[in-house]
Amino acid sequence: MGILRSLLLVSCAALGQAEGVTFQEDVIYGRVEGAALLADIARPAGEGPFPAIVSVHGGRWVAGHRKDTSSIKPKDWAALGYFAMTIDYRLARSTPAPACYQDMLCAIRYVRAHAAQYKVDPDRIFLIGQSAGGHMASLLATLGEGPWKKTGGWDAQSADVRAVISVCAPYELNTLDWGKLWTPLGADATAARQEASPIAHVKATSKPLLIIHSDDDRSVPIKQAVDMAEALKKAGARHKFLHYKDRGHMQIVDWVVQESVAFIKEMAP
Repeated sequence: MGILRSLLLVSCAALGQAEGVTFQEDVIYGRVEGAALLADIARPAGEGPFPAIVSVHGGRWVAGHRKDTSSIKPKDWAALGYFAMTIDYRLARSTPAPACYQDMLCAIRYVRAHAAQYKVDPDRIFLIGQSAGGHMASLLATLGEGPWKKTGGWDAQSADVRAVISVCAPYELNTLDWGKLWTPLGADATAARQEASPIAHVKATSKPLLIIHSDDDRSVPIKQAVDMAEALKKAGARHKFLHYKDRGHMQIVDWVVQESVAFIKEMAP
């Protein structure tokens, strides 16, 4: 009864906030060589400051988009009291890696640059990604902004986040069958994939990371998640590993949102 009552209270609060949610599509969060980088955003009513969640879709860096099931639903998160943003990024078959990662960093800088406008608390910006999006989110958690130049705009801002949620993501690209899709131009491919592997940069100061993975994931072997969790534990980094047996290559469904919100509240009460 206690759990049911809590869920009902959350649902009632969400319904109340949903009435004042503002939703915007096709927001330009950056420009690269004249091309616009697009996002959908939603924000709750009220004075804030609000925590922010930025969502990075999956698709092996070569497919997917901000409105598919590998992304959050911004209006749902805004109803829970978050500024929510789901982004498109340059796909690797048209613009090779690390362009997709640079775009993700640009999106976070955009949120920071517009924190006052959107009533965002810059100390409570969170990142969620599924599959390839989870890889990029996790890379930010361990490597940070990396050696690549800033693109897209808002260069005076940082891409720092409070914590990261990673759903069905790879963490070591050279042992992943589709890791070959991460192939920067003019670079040694093996070295580039090692540099872009979150597990290679784990340290005690890595950002808090929630790992969600299942044994029967046919896209990313469970070993990737197990090894990452072990590396984080060994380093003494804050993390949580939700290890399932039969949930496949999960999308951002309701129960994933519930676990993500619980993790966020644990990391940043």
